[in-house]
Amino acid sequence: MQDSPFMKLVSGRRSVRKYKAAPVEREKLEFCLEAARLAPSACNSQPYKFLVLDDKELKDKFCAAAFGGIYSPCKFAAAAPALVLVLARQGKLMAFMGNQVQHTNFRLVDIGIAAEHFVLAAAEQGLGTCWVGWFDAKAGARALGLSGEKIEMVIPVGYPDEAPAARPRKPADEIRSYDKI
Repeated sequence: MQDSPFMKLVSGRRSVRKYKAAPVEREKLEFCLEAARLAPSACNSQPYKFLVLDDKELKDKFCAAAFGGIYSPCKFAAAAPALVLVLARQGKLMAFMGNQVQHTNFRLVDIGIAAEHFVLAAAEQGLGTCWVGWFDAKAGARALGLSGEKIEMVIPVGYPDEAPAARPRKPADEIRSYDKI
């Protein structure tokens, strides 16, 4: 099982923070977006939108607003040829009711699943990505003229200009059990 194509993909994906200047082909971005579109979501609500910024001027405007001050540790994202902003959208009423009953924000779970589909598809295409959650979402939204949608995460996308080593993971026995706690 460990040598299956999927396990190789998952174990080889890294958080990339240095990118080559080469632009990312729209076909590759579309492939990743299609993978995200096919992700499951609570009540099939698909409470997200992926906003791709690959226009340098617009991307720079967003980055200047989103990665300043205390958010500057994530300004590496500005060097990526494309940024994918994952926007939260209103979900279905049934999903909202499930949130209330289960005390779980299924919209964020759904966004996480779709975004993971995106980053795995990017890895398959030879692209590097990194989940970025430390940014000024309000300033970034203002810079783009967005209203009514919250930017939940930013995914820089590009051809890697580094090969990060694998980060340690907990042993399997620490994260799983069968039939008992």
